[in-house]
Amino acid sequence: MISFSVNRIWLLLLAATGVTFWLGESGLSGSAGMTPVLVMFGLAFVKALLVMLDFMELRHAPALWRRLLVGWLMLVTTGIVLAYWMGQR
Repeated sequence: MISFSVNRIWLLLLAATGVTFWLGESGLSGSAGMTPVLVMFGLAFVKALLVMLDFMELRHAPALWRRLLVGWLMLVTTGIVLAYWMGQR
């Protein structure tokens, strides 16, 4: 039986996707500076983290695996945001 928390996480993922889509389609990402972009990448980070921890069940995996994957996620997200920021300068 699927637990209620997984359903909540799924709804949170849907809501975060909706907010990200709205920010991208509203045109705010190009005119309002870095804030909407940081919000979008923050939401993407949270979504990826929730998928890794709960749907890939890394929450119960050895700490080394969690640290490696969360570190990789932080590295990739930071690299993309840094590249975007440098491109805006």
